[in-house]
Amino acid sequence: VQLQASGGGLVQTGGSLRLSCAASGRTFERSTMAWFRQAPGKEREFVAADGRGTYYADSVKGRFTISRDNAKNTLYLQMNSLKPEDTAVYYCAADDRAFRTRSAFGQYERYYYWGQGTQVTVSS
Repeated sequence: VQLQASGGGLVQTGGSLRLSCAASGRTFERSTMAWFRQAPGKEREFVAADGRGTYYADSVKGRFTISRDNAKNTLYLQMNSLKPEDTAVYYCAADDRAFRTRSAFGQYERYYYWGQGTQVTVSS
C-alpha cells in the first residue's frame, strides 16, 4: 500500500499549485484522507481533510480546496493565493476510521497511511 504525493514546486506569492496523492495497493474510497504540512523547525500541522465532509485549517480556508477522484484513487489539494508562509513539505495521509469530531481530523497521529511528501516553496 502506497501513497505517492506530487505536484510541489516553486511558485511566486499569489500563485497556484495543485498537489496530487495517488494511492496504490488498495482503494481509499471509504477512508478519511488529509493533507498535512511541515515547515523547517516546526511541527507537522493540519491543512485539510476529506471524510464525511471537508475540513480546513483556518490559515488556508478560502484559498485551498481538497478533493478526491475515487475512480483514479487520487486525492488532490488545489492551492490558490499562495503565501510565503505556505512554504513547507506537504504530506498526504489516510486512515480507515471515521473520525467523530472536527478536531480529530487535524491530529496527525490518528492517520495510519502516509505519503512521502512534496516540497512547496512560495517566494516573496
